[in-house]
Amino acid sequence: METAYPKIYLYKRIVQAKLFIDNNFQDKIDLDNISDESHFSKFHFIRLFTKIYGKTPHKYLTSVRVQEAKEHLKKGTPITETCFAVGFDSPSSFTGLFKRAVGLTPKAYQTQQLQRKEEIAEKPLKFIPNCFAQAKGWSENSNFQEVR
Repeated sequence: METAYPKIYLYKRIVQAKLFIDNNFQDKIDLDNISDESHFSKFHFIRLFTKIYGKTPHKYLTSVRVQEAKEHLKKGTPITETCFAVGFDSPSSFTGLFKRAVGLTPKAYQTQQLQRKEEIAEKPLKFIPNCFAQAKGWSENSNFQEVR
C-alpha cells in the first residue's frame, strides 16, 4: 500500500534538494547526489522538481553555475579559473553553455563588464536613470546633462 504524504512534506524535500544544489554547485554533483538529498527516485524527483521550479535539476544546476560564473568574470577572474571554480569540467563545455545562456562568450562578457566598470568609475552620473535624476532635482540647473 502506497503512503500519501502531505504536499508540504514533499515540497520541503524538493526545497532541501534545491538548497543542496545552491550550496554545492561548485562540486562534482550529479542527479544521483541531488535526488538522494530529497529521498526520491531520480525520475520522481525530476518530475517534482521540474513542476515546482519550472526547469529540470540539471538545467537549474547549470543556471546556478552560469550566474556564479558571471560574478567571477565581473571581478576579472581568468576564464579557466572561473570554469573550474563554478563546477564545470572543461573550458570548452563551459564556454558553450555560457554562450547559450548569456548570449556572449565568457571572454566577451568579461570584457563588456570590465569596460562598464571603467565607465562607471569615469562618469558615474551617466549610469543614473534620468527619471531618478529628475525626481531628485539633479537635472535642473546643473551640469547633469553634460556628463551623460
